[in-house]
This record gives sequence, structure tokens and C-alpha cells, in this order.
Amino acid sequence: MADGDVYVEFSRAQWRELRKNTPLTLTEAELTELRGVDDPIDLDEVTEIYLPLTRLLNLHFTGARQRGAAVSTFLGDDGPPPPYVLGLAGSVAVGKSTTARLLHTLLARWPEHPKVALITTDSFLHPNKILAERDIMHRKGFPESYDRRALVQFVAEVKAGRPEVTAPVYSHLEYDIIPGAEQVIRSPDILIVEGLNVLQPAPPTALALNDYFDFSIYVDARVEDIRDWYVHRFHKLRRTAFEDPKSYFRHLAALSEEEATEFARDIWRDINERNLVENIVPTRDRAGLILHKGPDHSVTRVRLRRI
Repeated sequence: MADGDVYVEFSRAQWRELRKNTPLTLTEAELTELRGVDDPIDLDEVTEIYLPLTRLLNLHFTGARQRGAAVSTFLGDDGPPPPYVLGLAGSVAVGKSTTARLLHTLLARWPEHPKVALITTDSFLHPNKILAERDIMHRKGFPESYDRRALVQFVAEVKAGRPEVTAPVYSHLEYDIIPGAEQVIRSPDILIVEGLNVLQPAPPTALALNDYFDFSIYVDARVEDIRDWYVHRFHKLRRTAFEDPKSYFRHLAALSEEEATEFARDIWRDINERNLVENIVPTRDRAGLILHKGPDHSVTRVRLRRI
């Protein structure tokens, strides 16, 4: 490692040694419930990758609380400490949603922070009606498809210690915001914010979402591997969720195997890969930690920001 390196890199074997005595508190049945579509994560992956990660996050949480207490003492403020905010970024189909759910479950089992909340930035996508009016339905997931102001305001209010903060609810089945539905976040110890663009820089004179993060993680993989995972996941959804009469994509369930592969590859190339290359990958080195996955979805190396 050179003196000027921002990150220190660990092999899988080196990283798993940092687990120390962190206990495995997750069962196989629970992990099955947390897995995303076509995500093969197993308990060995949890033990070797995510237990060291939760140990790191617990230590970081404790340090943040201590720093916050020092400032509060200086100011004479005896109010409750602000929530710890964890950002989680990465491509479509890279497995970040599984990572978010897994961290949500594991972190809540530490006695220091039992109240853990999870929000996805999908909740702050503009409704389809607005996207259609702006002629950007084909850019859903790109930075301009989100209500950035509302998202930043939401995280700012949680971070400021507001007792209850509400967010919209997004339905992946209906591919749209559900009118009138709300998710309520009530004074968490930790808030996990998961999404494609959570590490995006802010416009001039504005605060970025990651200005409110205490720590951030980027789930990484080769573009070619993510493409293959996306296509494989598309086929699985075509045989499951797309067959639901309420599904926005129900018309795709009737595609043949060859037609489905071609359609998925086109969507990946024209939308998801463009968004990944143009907007998501450039934010990778803003993250405090990068989990790099190999072709089989397992994490092969970890990079931890040291400065």
C-alpha cells in the first residue's frame, strides 16, 4: 500500500479475520427471507463478510456517539443524540437491497443500537405521471427522476432528531409511488439509506445527501457480471412477479426465453448500464467502504477508506 492511497484493501481471508468474536445472530431461515431475487448469499458470506462489517459499523457508531456527546457537552445540550445515518449505493442488480436488509437485521441485534430503520430512495422517485409529463420515464433511476429536495429534507429531519418523519411508499409491483401511502420513521438509532445515487454530489450552494451520512458503503462488481445478473433476474421475475395481474410488467410474462433475453439486454444496455457508467460508478470513491463482488456474487475483496 502506497503512502498516498486513500483506501486500504483486504482480501476475503484478511477481512474475515476482523470478525474477532462477533457472534452470528442470523438463522438460515431468516437469511432466506432477506435474500433478494436470485441472490445466492449464504451464511458463510454473512459470517466472513458481514459480521466483520457490522463490528466495524458498531465501533464507528460508538465513536460517532462519543464525538456527538463531546459537542453536546460543549454546547450545554442535554438532548438525545442524533441518529447515525448509513448510506448504501450500487448498481441495479448488484445486490445492494439484500445488503441493506441484512445490515438492517444484523445491526438491530447489537444492544448499542436496537432501533434500526431502512429507507430506499425508490420512495422518492417522482410518480410516473410526473416522469411522463417530463418525458423521462425512460430515465427512471437516473438522478433527475428523483425528488432530490424531498429526499434530502427527509434525511435532514431524521438527522436533526425529529420524533417522526414520513416518506412516500414505492411499489415495485406497480412500478410507481402509491398515492397516500406513508412510511413513518420514529427516532432510530441508525437509519440506513439505500439507493442508486445516494453518493451523488450536490448542485452548487446545496447540501448533498451524503453530507448527512456518518458512513457509506458501495457494492461493486464488474459491469459484465452485473449485466448477467440483471438478465438472469429478469427471467426469474418473468416467471414469478410479472405474472401477477397487478404487475406493471405483466405483459412481459408472455415473452419467449429468447425474446426475454433480448429485451433484458436492451434495457440493461440503454438504461441501467448508461446510468451505472455515467452516474453511479463515478461516485464509488466517495464511499467509506467498497465491497467488490466476483462473478458468483460473493465478495472477493474489501476496500476501507482510511482518510
